[in-house]
Amino acid sequence: MTNKICVTGAGTMGSGIALCAAQNGFHTILFDTNETVIVNAQKSINKNLDTLVEKNKISVGDKSDILQRLIFTTKIEDCIAPLIIEAIVEKPEIKISLFNQLAAINEPTTIFASNTSSLSINLLQEGISHPERVAGLHFFNPAQIMKLVEVVKAEKTSNDVISTLMQLCINLKKTPVLCIDAPGFIVNRVARHYYLEAMKLVELNLATMDTVDEIMEASGFKMGPFKLMDLIGNDINLAVTTSLYEAFNHELRFEPSVLQINKVKINELGRKTGKGFYDYAK
Repeated sequence: MTNKICVTGAGTMGSGIALCAAQNGFHTILFDTNETVIVNAQKSINKNLDTLVEKNKISVGDKSDILQRLIFTTKIEDCIAPLIIEAIVEKPEIKISLFNQLAAINEPTTIFASNTSSLSINLLQEGISHPERVAGLHFFNPAQIMKLVEVVKAEKTSNDVISTLMQLCINLKKTPVLCIDAPGFIVNRVARHYYLEAMKLVELNLATMDTVDEIMEASGFKMGPFKLMDLIGNDINLAVTTSLYEAFNHELRFEPSVLQINKVKINELGRKTGKGFYDYAK
């Protein structure tokens, strides 16, 4: 099992995965082509670690050790590792292009794991040499806290790669669940209707957003659907819904909501933009 991981894409998910890896003893490279994104990732990771220190969950020395295991870079040539986890934009052609660039500078045995929440791993394999080393590794937001990870096996993924990724999750103190590649995997396919039915209730004026969220939270859910969509990002949530809608030949049960489409159009994406279904700028 490797003790070195490279994470490509330093947004919310990528930085969370990198922090989780470094916290659990892995030497971790966090890569992004955008200097601003890398700087923001450093600030976010520092803030998360400071919070842990304040809560006495780690010591100041622990924080220093974790940061020493992290390398932040905008140079793709620094991305050399036995395992590369991709957490970039949800466009297959861009993911495939990145994996091929990385394959050219890494060993043929390097494992490529995509953090995609909805794209087909089989599709990604088609454009990559040695497809047996390609799998899905779907973390949930915030990646450094949420325990569940979907380990996604595509048609050509080798059993050894799956075994390695399952053990990695255990080493990261996560709970891995093996999935066979299918639209939405398990969680997003089941959870789609948590969001879509909630939005339909509001569209039909049968309930308000506040009422839906309050009832679902009172029923035992940690977050109501509208609060959760704002946390995930309406753009990301809509992209997943659209992906499943297309994968299932436009079945009505997966049809994207006009409410969310309009939110994305005016850039009300949730917490990250200060406004979504709720206003966070107050």
